[in-house]
Amino acid sequence: MFIDFEGIDGSGKTTLSNLLAQRLRRLGYRVAHAREGGELRSPIARRIRELTRDSTLLEMSPRTEFFLNLARDAQQLEEVIAPALARGEVCISDRYLYSQLALSGGGRGLPGMVLEPACELASQGLWPDLVILVDVEPDLARLRKRLGKSKGERATDSDSRKGLAGAGLAVRMRESFLQLARKDPARWLVIENNDQPLHVLEQRIVEAVVARLEGRELPAQRITPPRHVPVQVPSTVDDVEEHFFRMLDDLEVREPQLAVWLLGGIPGFAAHQRRLGFVERFPGLTVRSLAGLDDEPAWALRELLTEVVPQDVASSLGANSEPQAMALRERLYTHAPTEVLSGLKRNGSPEAWALREHALREGRLGEVLCGLAGVDDEPAWAARERGVRRGLYADVARSLTGLGSARADSLRESLLAHDRLAVLRSTHGLDTPFARELRVALEDKALKLVLRSLAGLATDEAFALRERGAPLTKEALDSMDGLDDPRAWRLREAFLTRWPATVVSSLEGLPLTERGEALVLRALQLTSSRLPVLRNAYRLVAAAHTAEHPAERMAQRPSEDAPHPAL
Repeated sequence: MFIDFEGIDGSGKTTLSNLLAQRLRRLGYRVAHAREGGELRSPIARRIRELTRDSTLLEMSPRTEFFLNLARDAQQLEEVIAPALARGEVCISDRYLYSQLALSGGGRGLPGMVLEPACELASQGLWPDLVILVDVEPDLARLRKRLGKSKGERATDSDSRKGLAGAGLAVRMRESFLQLARKDPARWLVIENNDQPLHVLEQRIVEAVVARLEGRELPAQRITPPRHVPVQVPSTVDDVEEHFFRMLDDLEVREPQLAVWLLGGIPGFAAHQRRLGFVERFPGLTVRSLAGLDDEPAWALRELLTEVVPQDVASSLGANSEPQAMALRERLYTHAPTEVLSGLKRNGSPEAWALREHALREGRLGEVLCGLAGVDDEPAWAARERGVRRGLYADVARSLTGLGSARADSLRESLLAHDRLAVLRSTHGLDTPFARELRVALEDKALKLVLRSLAGLATDEAFALRERGAPLTKEALDSMDGLDDPRAWRLREAFLTRWPATVVSSLEGLPLTERGEALVLRALQLTSSRLPVLRNAYRLVAAAHTAEHPAERMAQRPSEDAPHPAL
């Protein structure tokens, strides 16, 4: 029997497919997993996958990507799947040719009628007996992925080729998967992974697969978790806090680490109370959730965990340059030099340069460069020149973030040949001729990064890019955080249905006016208070309750460098 798991990134399909393999083996079945532990079994397929994920290959067309992915699956079939089935084993795959139809068709927009014959050729007529689609809300999947990055499972400033297209790609792929399932209900089993414990999903999948192995009928094409109580939606913004913490407490039972992560940047007694409950189990995640917070409970928790998780404490400081933060960095440097140096962005103080000079004597030039964003003095330029001579092109580009001078753009121009994406990231919030030209050149190759680089810009060019990008991906709205511009409000209202969580988060830094409250409540109604939307809504409410004036709320917002789970 051939079983294929499908789903968007972050859906949990890899974890569940491996759990199924383990359970079937314990039940006495001979099982081969074509991607055991998340790694493709075929060495050739692994080499091809590296090529298709390489974000520096910006000129790779969707057709080329499709054929490479097709070659990867064909090799897995020849080398792993077909031999396992010939031996009479149960073979499990984590993605198969359906993923290419969803990515290249639904995601990239290539016509399905030309993709299907090529997939049929690659399959040699061998298609799964059962396809298990692990379905999840894209916002939740994205949060889970960001949580994984925060724990060091993947570099936080890197993107795969899929990632460069923006979050909208996963939304379109999910829609394509569901369409494929509707077309072939006898073959597809859809299981929701939004709000159920992992062990419950595992058991349901095992029962469904064993039923098929024993020749019994599957109970249903879609396994939907039972709803014991009706979903309640806040009727006013004053009700948001109660709803958020009730859902957060429910989430703690299923996914406690995600519950901690969702507290990121949220001020107030209720949030701090829950952090204290997480400290012993997840000290690192707990202190990281203090990013952007400058109140007494936050500082007390940092002091408590300084010797336990120094790297996480240093990361929680963001780019805070206040004396208390600088004093803590000096104490943390020995055990967390990378995080301390990264937090010196926009900081040209003598204390910051004392730390940098110490790091340079230790040979930490790359780490020093990563914390030079926004620093425009001569020692900073001397460090950049050393970085260029050493070939640290991405780090040098990162150090230029926030600098819009002719000198900075000249250096960016020379770095383009080495790392275009790092140079693009460095144009964050800049409106220079170089930045505008680069965005136009890379709009169709790295849309997410182009849109993110528009942060805070209210120019005609910026809004034209947002208007083109908003139908495709939510990052067009991410770049409007805190913008009180009529064009920004029109985009928020036009795309509330498509990107509700992002529309809500884009209101951070603005007074919670009647118009803003109406948007928040409408987003909660549209999504039945889905947790990512509810969490973003509560960030607004908590900030409004904590600060007396809009200017103070602005001061509490996490910086662009803070590791918070923005949507």
